[in-house]
Amino acid sequence: MKLKAAIFDMDGLLIDSEPLWQEAGSETLQEFVINLTTEQYHSSTGLRTEEWIEHWFHYFNLPMQHAPAAVETIIQKAIAKIDAKGSAFSGADSIIPFIRSFGLKVGLATSSPLSLVEVVLKKLQLENSFDAITSAEKLPFGKPHPEVYLNCAGALGAAGMECIAFEDSFNGMIAAKAARMKCVIIPAAADYDHPKWSAADLKLQSLTAFDETKLQLFL
Repeated sequence: MKLKAAIFDMDGLLIDSEPLWQEAGSETLQEFVINLTTEQYHSSTGLRTEEWIEHWFHYFNLPMQHAPAAVETIIQKAIAKIDAKGSAFSGADSIIPFIRSFGLKVGLATSSPLSLVEVVLKKLQLENSFDAITSAEKLPFGKPHPEVYLNCAGALGAAGMECIAFEDSFNGMIAAKAARMKCVIIPAAADYDHPKWSAADLKLQSLTAFDETKLQLFL
């Protein structure tokens, strides 16, 4: 089936925000005397904040009545940190016009709330770069459920099989593959050699490594 669109994740792919999300999450859980290991944190990247909190509250048997406030605390901390310190990954500014030069539409499918999407796109000067933007914020399920990707594909007028997804997280990769999309995974350097990325169609070290030769693999 002919490729019609490319869909990008946001956090950890276009903007170097995962360490800032980790700070926000860790600071919030420390209020409950919980200290996550780096391995524990990375096992839950790609989840919506609501699901992230629910997961760790259940894991550590924390009182669920405090979960909604914890979710809001993390989101507000993350927005402030990313607005102040977030920086674009190499290639974030060039890959979208590159994709468009082949006649493909471009979408954004993120687990983050739209309030953060607005901050990030303004910071990266990408406000008018996407044909469709979808967030899992209000969906029944976030990544690894494929709905946010399927919604974005639909908004772009494409079927899942007509899209290529760019991701950095395991949960995001699973969501893209469940939507029957091709998936390019760009993991964090420390996690690059992990075998869990084998489900991806292509693994790269950065967005800048995705050139015409790589794109032709999917056209």
